[in-house]
Amino acid sequence: MAPLLAVRDLTMRFGGLTAVDALSFEAREGEITAVIGPNGAGKTTVFNCITGFYRPTSGSLALARGGGFALERMPGHLIARRARVARTFQNIRLFAGMTVLENLMVAQHNMLMPNVARGLLAVFGLGGHAKLERAAIEKARLWLDAIGLTARADDPAGALPYGAQRRLEIARAMCTDPVLLCLDEPAAGLNPRESDELSNLLRQIRSGMAGLPGCSILLIEHDMGVVMRISDHIVVLDHGRKISDGTPDQVSHDPKVIAAYLGEGDEDEIPAEAQA
Repeated sequence: MAPLLAVRDLTMRFGGLTAVDALSFEAREGEITAVIGPNGAGKTTVFNCITGFYRPTSGSLALARGGGFALERMPGHLIARRARVARTFQNIRLFAGMTVLENLMVAQHNMLMPNVARGLLAVFGLGGHAKLERAAIEKARLWLDAIGLTARADDPAGALPYGAQRRLEIARAMCTDPVLLCLDEPAAGLNPRESDELSNLLRQIRSGMAGLPGCSILLIEHDMGVVMRISDHIVVLDHGRKISDGTPDQVSHDPKVIAAYLGEGDEDEIPAEAQA
């Protein structure tokens, strides 16, 4: 698979603290790439650089779509709109008082109201607004079917169970038609059944479903069961540096990864001379 996102020598410093240190990796087209590592490894900082929340200290973030985008030079709203990189967060950020359907419609506001002139024309039923609105509703309906929430389309989003809210947040991000979906700990707080539902949804998003295009995924996740089940490619960070990069099988057997998660194990061993 061709690289969709190429991260090259990404470095992010906060004063004297280096949160990400000369990181390089690729996220390939049509794959799920997981970025994992212990707490404080720099995973969320990497996401913040990719999605424009932080401007990297140095390095490049090249997205190979639509003629190519240098994400490190772009503000976040243009990364979302022009480069078509969507993101979810560790904490769910739905519009809790709006309905499930409205949450999916508001994600499409750029298509429905791209400028003031079209908004004024829409008041009088002109400018093709009705056609755009029908298309937006149809897209929302397809995603409601995909996440199993069609029957709750008119319920407030805040009234959904936690796992359903997670799926809705992902569907809302997908309503922006991204080429790369960045998910920050999507399985956090989910029970085993909900984690399985999430895993199935992400595999479907990668491959595409009826009436909906596929999308490459980049995720941060602490649930190793989810990571190993769905990932095509895993990048492992520790203290801001890459320590491993490969398939789930390669990474799971890498001694550096085992040491980062479990420790070397030497400190608790009793010296042989003390056992005598």
